[in-house]
Amino acid sequence: MSRRTLLVTGGAALTAVLAACTSEDPLAKQANAGDNKNYIAGDGSVTEYGATDRKDAVEFQGTLFDGTKVAAADFAGKVAVLNFWYAACAPCRIEAPDMQVLHTDFKAQGVEFLGINVRDDKAAAEAFERNFGLSYPSVADKDGGVLLAMTKYVPPAAVPTTLVLDKKGRVSARILGVAEKGTLKALITSALAEN
Repeated sequence: MSRRTLLVTGGAALTAVLAACTSEDPLAKQANAGDNKNYIAGDGSVTEYGATDRKDAVEFQGTLFDGTKVAAADFAGKVAVLNFWYAACAPCRIEAPDMQVLHTDFKAQGVEFLGINVRDDKAAAEAFERNFGLSYPSVADKDGGVLLAMTKYVPPAAVPTTLVLDKKGRVSARILGVAEKGTLKALITSALAEN
């Protein structure tokens, strides 16, 4: 066997082994797709955390696009929904109308919605909000401060991700990927029912 044949055969074998290692990993498939979508979509998985399994209250602070400062402590005693998004994210566009409907439906019960925009400048974010009629505020998190504070729950490239915080400020549920309206409604209702 010549050296060239050995290199070609060896290279093909290595490619096959590497492909086998990643073929079942959906995140690896997305990363290798080469479609330039610039995000890794969540798989739609929902994680609920029982009251005894929840970690400490989350801590973060940021600035809304209008310049107002906001912090996790502002939501003390209330159920809150944190939605990580950006304007060019196709799944974010899919879920935006449902986010607004749920915000409207639960507003009277004191549920707070807060967008965490991880990529856009003010003009792009505001255009998205106008286009989808979003009336709840969003944090300008292009520097990643809020995202970094929430890395226990939000994978850095998995946008959209939606968190439901209980009245003690702890994460009671997480949705990776598009938040289905019925699922998110059930998670919010469950958090509201807790003492």
